[in-house]
Amino acid sequence: MKKKKKYQGVVIPAVTPLTANHTLDEHAVETMFDWFRSYEAMPFILGTTGEAASLSTAVKHHYIRLAARLKAAGETLYAGVSSNCLSETVEMAKHCFDEGVDVVVATVPTYYALTPDQMKTYFGQLADSIPGPLIIYNIPTTTHMSVPLEVIDSLSTHPNIVGTKDSERGEERLKASLALWANREDFSHFLGWAAKSADALINGGDGVVPSTGNFSPGIYRDIYTAAEAGDNKKALELQVISDQLGNLYQSGRLLNSSLATLKIIMQRTGLCDPYLMPPLTRLTAAEEAKVLLETEQAIKQHPRYFKNN
Repeated sequence: MKKKKKYQGVVIPAVTPLTANHTLDEHAVETMFDWFRSYEAMPFILGTTGEAASLSTAVKHHYIRLAARLKAAGETLYAGVSSNCLSETVEMAKHCFDEGVDVVVATVPTYYALTPDQMKTYFGQLADSIPGPLIIYNIPTTTHMSVPLEVIDSLSTHPNIVGTKDSERGEERLKASLALWANREDFSHFLGWAAKSADALINGGDGVVPSTGNFSPGIYRDIYTAAEAGDNKKALELQVISDQLGNLYQSGRLLNSSLATLKIIMQRTGLCDPYLMPPLTRLTAAEEAKVLLETEQAIKQHPRYFKNN
């Protein structure tokens, strides 16, 4: 039987909704969080999908403060704190905990290529310096480095290191991760590879962190519930729908354009406006029209997984 852990479930890597003036759109944050909550999904702010690398400290602090205020009883709030400067990462983590964030999430610093020993030392120093739980975030697409499983496993006994969020696309890595941690009551594995959500949960994963959940958290709640119930067939059938929804903004696109596309879909479904923080830019009018057409087709096919339909 799957072990119940403190940190598990569907976690949404929330976009940062912006106004035309590049300030935080508070109303959109409330709308998004209510949407996530209706499917028992929890927010992870200031991650990759949240454009965290492009946000000012002021906008980050604003988002942290608002997200903490909106947190309901029993919910877990996750926040990214990554920086290339250890002291800045520590400072942001302490700020998060002071404001009411439950768990902070950090990648390796991204400027220098690091050895496995340097990665281990960095995360150990970070965990030693903060007053709360830390999740190690592995995302080679943006950091251009993969944190070896051996490094994460060696850190997994640190009292402040409670899990990993892995967005590296590799089936062997996923299989090895689950073998290491599926039965660890004190360490959680979250998968940030939406296309393998069902596989991970069926085989002992603790949670998923799918960006598609920004506009369709319900599909992941259903996959999670099916996997928990042992209905693997249903979970895998739902995964097919997840893949179709993910293709709306990811297929054939790099990360920068996929984030722009994601916000167009969210605008269509009444969640937020499509503004991005520089250096990211919106799609062309023709590209946006194509996205909207494909979104309408998806809404007709799967209306229960879209807001306002």
